[in-house]
Amino acid sequence: MFVLAHISDPHLAPLPRPHWSELMGKRATGFLNWHRKRRLIHRAEVLARVTADLQASTPDHITVTGDLVNISAAGEYAPARAWLESLGTSADVSLVPGNHDVYVRGASAHLRSHWGEFMRDDDIRNVGFPFLRRRGPLALIGLSSAVATAPFMATGRLGGEQIARLAQALDRCAREELFRVVLIHHPPVSSACRHFKRLVDGREFCAVLAQHGAELVLHGHDHVHSLVHLEGPQRPIPVVGAPSASQAPRPGHDPAGYNLCRIKGQAGAWSCEVIARGLAPDGGGTTEFKRISLSPQ
Repeated sequence: MFVLAHISDPHLAPLPRPHWSELMGKRATGFLNWHRKRRLIHRAEVLARVTADLQASTPDHITVTGDLVNISAAGEYAPARAWLESLGTSADVSLVPGNHDVYVRGASAHLRSHWGEFMRDDDIRNVGFPFLRRRGPLALIGLSSAVATAPFMATGRLGGEQIARLAQALDRCAREELFRVVLIHHPPVSSACRHFKRLVDGREFCAVLAQHGAELVLHGHDHVHSLVHLEGPQRPIPVVGAPSASQAPRPGHDPAGYNLCRIKGQAGAWSCEVIARGLAPDGGGTTEFKRISLSPQ
């Protein structure tokens, strides 16, 4: 059995004080929103409890589906790297970025300089997205839907080139008889995701999955535990979301948590069980919320 952990949207706190020159345009509105609202939601002590519970589960590999930082200020990226390193080495942790990680134009340069090793393809000659990492029976295919957008927008986009390369990677890994896990920040479809937060080319992404297949898609962005199924070439493809890993308990929202995916079997006979864990509703500890079997029928 291979145990894959999935954690997302830590929105690391506290927010380092940005340089005054950074507080223009979208960063200015994000900075105000952090101090008015989001600093009360995303709590460092909550994240610490969730990550301690995750590490106690001793997964074989950890995936992080974006939104480590908040407004892409330069001072946010080094602490985020330290948090990634607290989870494990770059060989044991795979990362895809979220919209807050590329909050404004030019921020993507920070990704490669601070987090590049966690997004690196097994073949170091291949750069960019998607990346492909083989771990045990798994193929981890990491996509970037993170693009800079206008204020009050949080949409994502993959682009035609990345989608074409995804199709090639899915076919290659199918021939290798690997359990294909696609990592993306924005959900391809979502009832919780409003128009200004959607994956703009989600229809094209879904079309590639319908034609080429995958065994599992993991995402963040919505800050909720979720499960939907997309059309696949032989059977439906499960799409699993995770809540924010730092979200304090509040009425009407999923508390902080993560997923454990327990995968076993072989090509044509895979089984996968997803265990949703997280902060107890009273905030006093961690608990298991549900177990879902994703084994094909």
